[in-house]
Amino acid sequence: MSGPPVSLDLDRIGEDVPLLEGLRTARAIRRLRPDPVPAGLVRKVCAAGTFAPSGGNRQPWIFVAVTEPERRAFVAERYRRAFRAYIAPALEAAKDPAFPDAKRRNMNAALHLAEHLHEAPVHLFVAGRKRRGEPQLQALYPCVQNVLLACRAVGLGASLTTVHRAYGDEIDALLGLPPDCPSCALLPIGWPLGRYGRPPRRPVDECLFFERVPADALGRSRHPEA
Repeated sequence: MSGPPVSLDLDRIGEDVPLLEGLRTARAIRRLRPDPVPAGLVRKVCAAGTFAPSGGNRQPWIFVAVTEPERRAFVAERYRRAFRAYIAPALEAAKDPAFPDAKRRNMNAALHLAEHLHEAPVHLFVAGRKRRGEPQLQALYPCVQNVLLACRAVGLGASLTTVHRAYGDEIDALLGLPPDCPSCALLPIGWPLGRYGRPPRRPVDECLFFERVPADALGRSRHPEA
């Protein structure tokens, strides 16, 4: 996409993207334009999130969309601090000329997001009420996936990160979230620099088994490098 659409029909945008094509092409987009995203479009992708399954139909999710520059800067500063510690081993490993190119591309995209997070026009946090003292992640992550797929459908770039949790108490306090309703994920959202496309995946026959997993099957399986 070359930039934000000149005009948006919020009722129709994204409605014609085939479901399975959207699933196959919703790769993480970490390079984003600073152009604002209409609140109505944020609302639309969050509405898609609410159709995720949840035990007992409890629907524990809470969305907090941070768009004010000062608040985004607060989040980004802490995110960068945590990310530098997280990425340090990979940066050291990448000094080896034999470091795989696919891993290097992924690392560079993650570095770009960390350095430019304050420019992402929407920091969408997904939080949820605890149950029996534990976060209801089994409901929140399907909700997150629905939001990511909706972003793909409407032409927004998005990715999932949890690095902010290193400063979760501080950031949740900024968001007005009480201790019994912590954030579980941060989705930086904006108009993409780049395009959606199919990410590399190993063939399904390497990870699909009927009735029983053969004794040596898991030792043979390999994850793609991107």
